[in-house]
Amino acid sequence: MAILAGAGLAPAADIPLPPVNLGDTSFQDGIGFPGWVAEETIGYYHAGHFNDHRGEKIPGSNSLTTVSATTHLAFITHLRLLGGFYGAEVILPVAHLDIDTSFGPSEQHGGFGDLAVSPLILQWSDHTIFGRPYFHRLDFVVTLPTGEYHRSRPVNIGNNLVSVNPYYAFTLVAAAKLEVSARLHYLWNSENAEPFRGLRATSIQPGQAFHANYAASYELFEGLRLGVNGYVLQQISADKIDGRGQPNSEERVVGIGPGMQWTIYGLSAYVNSYVETAAKNRPEGVKVLFRLSKTF
Repeated sequence: MAILAGAGLAPAADIPLPPVNLGDTSFQDGIGFPGWVAEETIGYYHAGHFNDHRGEKIPGSNSLTTVSATTHLAFITHLRLLGGFYGAEVILPVAHLDIDTSFGPSEQHGGFGDLAVSPLILQWSDHTIFGRPYFHRLDFVVTLPTGEYHRSRPVNIGNNLVSVNPYYAFTLVAAAKLEVSARLHYLWNSENAEPFRGLRATSIQPGQAFHANYAASYELFEGLRLGVNGYVLQQISADKIDGRGQPNSEERVVGIGPGMQWTIYGLSAYVNSYVETAAKNRPEGVKVLFRLSKTF
């Protein structure tokens, strides 16, 4: 989701990073085997204020609320490459947003987001560390500019650019009922050659970033896990307008909260919640996710 501000907001906040996986995955993330997985994630996010490049609240009445539904379909084959099972996946989000700011955009609308595809998943399911089961996965994800986008709007569901967002995920079964998981991403974005007209620019390019999900859970009894989950995002290079780097444009946010997973007959239901803090150049709020995952 792109939110481009007009006059009155520091340039550092004018070019947001495209949406990425912040907390959408949590417990037992690295575990996988040959077969199909189908997932549907419903997300709610509300931010009561926006922060500037110093991490301070931008004055005025500013809020953002989004409701999203993300469909994920993946297939892991029995074919092996570099010792891992080979697979592929597609991810398609739909979202509705309501933004009301004192510094510029105030509107609401919805539509399809950008389609993400991966032609290369490598899943290792038979390794150990310190004698404990260790599952891990490499995934080369590319997001395509297929979502709803109009350069006359300062707020869009799509982003009109290509993002390359590979990740490495792992799960360590540290004890009989205890697991620790993480997913580590790198994000690169191409130029958007049709930016919001209000910027009076011929191209914009969000910077590069690292972001990660982390989680730990304990199985209270068969099928039910409780634990803690979180995420962190740090932009590592400046945004660009017409090829020129924008000072103080890097984004940052940290989220943490409780989570639950219930599994029965190959169907898993997740409820994860997060409270954000330490945000820079982006909204800061709360997020709740409900995810259904079925393996075949």
